[in-house]
Amino acid sequence: MSTSSHNPSDEAVLTETREWLEKAVIGLNLCPFAKAVHVKNQVRYVVSRATHIDALLETLDEELDFLAAADPESVDTTLLVHPHVLQDFLDYNDFLELADRTVEEHGLGGVIQIASFHPDYQFADTDFDDVCNFSNRSPYPTLHLLREASIDRAVAAFPDAADIFEKNIDMLQKMGLEGWAKLGLKRHSGKL
Repeated sequence: MSTSSHNPSDEAVLTETREWLEKAVIGLNLCPFAKAVHVKNQVRYVVSRATHIDALLETLDEELDFLAAADPESVDTTLLVHPHVLQDFLDYNDFLELADRTVEEHGLGGVIQIASFHPDYQFADTDFDDVCNFSNRSPYPTLHLLREASIDRAVAAFPDAADIFEKNIDMLQKMGLEGWAKLGLKRHSGKL
């Protein structure tokens, strides 16, 4: 791995994150709700320069306040990408409890929720290279801040929302690791 991939520029992080969103999340329809907010430019991308958890929590505080105050027509959701902290998936997974507590501390429980993405995402009881893990693998550790009202509207408009996860797993298993590699994403984990 080159030095630049250990300390990527914010521009590189944003480019790779947008490419992942467009090619994987939207392109494979992993989240049928993502395309609408992407097309309307309602996704806020934030790259945190945090190198330790306390700094990341400060950034999360700021982004929760920003998203709660923002007009949903302008900013519906935030991708908080943090390439310099929580590279280890188990540490990241443990951090999610703190992130959820932070949402509650801001009085935003039931208003905003956090979805999690990581380059080494691994569902319980799966092998690391199981292609189903790629449904939640992103180029960099990422906290996705979502408005629950937006989720509720999207679910109401998509009658089979409960089946999304199963459909994603089925589709990813059919395409396999080779199919994922053909997406041409610059960063991905797993042995491809």
